[in-house]
Amino acid sequence: MKKHSVLAWSMVVALGGFLFGFDTAVISGAEKSIQQFWHLSVMQHGLTISIALIGTVIGSLLGARPSDIFGRKNTLYFVAAAYLLSSIGTALAGNWYLFLMFRLLGGLGVGISSITAPIYISEVSPADRRGRLVGLFQFNVVLGILISYLSNYLISQGGEESWRWMLGVQAIPSLLFIILIYFIPESPRWLILKKGEFTKALEILRIINPLDCDKELAAIQNSKLNESASTTNLFSGQYKTPIVLAVLFAFFNQVSGINAIIYYAPRIFEMAGLGAHSSLLSTVGIGLINFIFTLLGINVIDKVGRRVLMLVGSVGLIASLFLVAFTFYSGHFNGFAIPVYMMIFIAFFAFSQGAVIWVFISEIFPNQVRAKGQTLGSSTHWVMAAIIAFCFPYLAETLGGAVTFSFFCVMMVCQFIFVWKFMPETKGRSLEQIETSFIMH
Repeated sequence: MKKHSVLAWSMVVALGGFLFGFDTAVISGAEKSIQQFWHLSVMQHGLTISIALIGTVIGSLLGARPSDIFGRKNTLYFVAAAYLLSSIGTALAGNWYLFLMFRLLGGLGVGISSITAPIYISEVSPADRRGRLVGLFQFNVVLGILISYLSNYLISQGGEESWRWMLGVQAIPSLLFIILIYFIPESPRWLILKKGEFTKALEILRIINPLDCDKELAAIQNSKLNESASTTNLFSGQYKTPIVLAVLFAFFNQVSGINAIIYYAPRIFEMAGLGAHSSLLSTVGIGLINFIFTLLGINVIDKVGRRVLMLVGSVGLIASLFLVAFTFYSGHFNGFAIPVYMMIFIAFFAFSQGAVIWVFISEIFPNQVRAKGQTLGSSTHWVMAAIIAFCFPYLAETLGGAVTFSFFCVMMVCQFIFVWKFMPETKGRSLEQIETSFIMH
């Protein structure tokens, strides 16, 4: 029963990931209708698509502060409220400026949830199940993407203003998220490190790890005592190793081209010769592959480890991006060749980077700077996502698909070298054990 309690808490918090994925991808089905509805120029249209990413960057930069000051649970209430107001506001917006404001609010929710949700799950998870449980967050992100693609496809049959329904339907899971947060406890590590509430924290640890709860409490208390020796300034030099790992991991996540494909899949497929209707339907295929292989990745992450998934994934990403680039270069699109290669790319990405990123970044920073470290990794991820999403249409139009996807392919060769030479394995180790091995003395 107690084992299932931790799973239930993780599933509730991972619902923030579902809303993250839905909010991120839902715009892909509505973007053309919105451009026509408000007669937007190219620059205005670019701002409309990227405004949520700007909000996400801001949210990811600010996410550590509310998480540390108000607690993980209270911060999740704000995230849920941001998603709810954003979905209702964008659906009912009477003018373009209001629409932008509510999309920005949704982006803030995405950014803060990418900090707070993985931290919370990592802090309530037993070491031997942490990868799988934190992986639930990414699993829900891709489930949200899949459901948004399906929802867009079904709602798109509904007429000229169907885009309002596409965006407004997100209010239902947002409201459910607000209700369910009430039933989860606060993170025991936050209670100890920020509030000094040892008795309350022990009650929660007893549910998480009944056999070793006293030992775990002592280890967390010890890490609190070490704060006097370990500065809480993230950039003091003491945390050099986890900083480098988090920044490079997040950087490579985005220069794979993943968000360009998520945001612009219909346009990429039209570049490859598919009709508009077939392109929209093909995005559902991408969402489904993403979902299946993320599920596979999080089911094996605690068995084979984070590093093995990344090595296998890097090889698959290099091969699939090379095939996409070569097909664009040759000009022989052969019907569904590009969509098939894209789906192979998505499969390897979901199995590796997709399943590992939020797990790995949430593990490698010590207790006293975990929220700040997660902020650094997440904000790097979102700044790169915004740059890639903003630049991709221009690059694809001016340089062509061959050069653009060749760049992504070269970046994945660099990722393979990074994983092979520098990425440590963290599976099966407690957060405090990882902390001891990573801090630079």
